[in-house]
Amino acid sequence: MSNLTSDIQANLELFVADTKQTNLVWGLRNEEGWLSCDSTEFENSEVMPFWSAKEDAQAHNVEEWADFEVLEIPLDIFVEDWLLTLSEDGVLVGTNWNAQLEGKEVEPAELAKMYLG
Repeated sequence: MSNLTSDIQANLELFVADTKQTNLVWGLRNEEGWLSCDSTEFENSEVMPFWSAKEDAQAHNVEEWADFEVLEIPLDIFVEDWLLTLSEDGVLVGTNWNAQLEGKEVEPAELAKMYLG
């Protein structure tokens, strides 16, 4: 069962805490690349969703995203490589989107700071 709630700030904090424990981040990927979509919070911005639990990522692996595969990313690579690249590309990070596709959209640099703290 998912630990995610409608409190997107709590889900963000859970994302950081869980991934620090497991050293894994989960995302969805198909042959065209990693899942990203238009931001609901910021106009003309793209957001790439990630989850701290495989089960939560799998819950979104349905309907229009059914052709994606749930894949893990080692946390060190996520923080050191991915967040840098996403920042350069101007892509936001969506953390632990719940069943209603609600989740905090954060700047990659802001998320990286949470791991250093």
